[in-house]
Amino acid sequence: MADSWALSAILSLEPVGEGVLLGRSPAWGVRVYGGQFLGQSLLAAAGSVPPDGAGEPRAVNSLHAYFLRPGDVAEPIEYRVSAVRDGRAFATREVRAFQHGREAFRLLASFHAREPGLLYQPRPDIAALPGPDAGLPTYQEWMLATYDEDRAEDRARAEQRPEPIEVRYVDPPPPRSPRPLDAPQRMWVRSAGPLGEDAAVHAAALAYLSDETLIDQAMLPHGMRWSDARLEGASLDHAMWFCRPARADEWLLFEQTVLSTAGGRGQVRGDLYRPDGTLVATVTQEGLLRVTT
Repeated sequence: MADSWALSAILSLEPVGEGVLLGRSPAWGVRVYGGQFLGQSLLAAAGSVPPDGAGEPRAVNSLHAYFLRPGDVAEPIEYRVSAVRDGRAFATREVRAFQHGREAFRLLASFHAREPGLLYQPRPDIAALPGPDAGLPTYQEWMLATYDEDRAEDRARAEQRPEPIEVRYVDPPPPRSPRPLDAPQRMWVRSAGPLGEDAAVHAAALAYLSDETLIDQAMLPHGMRWSDARLEGASLDHAMWFCRPARADEWLLFEQTVLSTAGGRGQVRGDLYRPDGTLVATVTQEGLLRVTT
């Protein structure tokens, strides 16, 4: 895959039959990143949805997904798209992702014909926050700072991994402090490269980046970091609502709040805002949060 680190390349799909498309993974990492499953499957679903009665594309309004098995980056992903319903206002698609003959991921997505409606949302005071060009640390820099000297191999792997998403951490917690932290975490996010004008691609990119840091926050109330060798984690399921159109290659504020940790799982909510405080999407994810002794 040429320029495999670029988000536009990661999201590209190859049609291979009726309702079947192939996605490929960039040549780094061991497991398929959860956001890749989300973005590729959403784009596969969008491509099968007919326009509305006025001939305009229907926009995704929500998705619900389950991560069933770890993905293999060396194996193409086969996406099988099924039409669940095509109504006057809404269309629903199911996408199942297969590798090695087994289902690894499943998504249901709803698409809505654009229509006028009542407008309301609480608006946060984003203008009071430092902007993405204020010299904020990247999420990668913060993660690297959490590793002890005896984790040199993990540090090297993290340093060499390309970043298709730019992340600027507004208020990063101390990287190695055991102090519990339950305040919302805020960061600026966008695609590292341009994504063109296709609204479906931008929606898929938003789904991709929504998995970038979300479940990472679940251990903070316990004073832990992913660099702790006792922690085992993975995305389990993901729900996302697309409130308003947005460009994923322009800066958005991602505010993330831990809702609960219990029973070896953590649940985190994230809200994506334009710089003017307009809410564009909200997401909730449950992840495995297992502590070994």
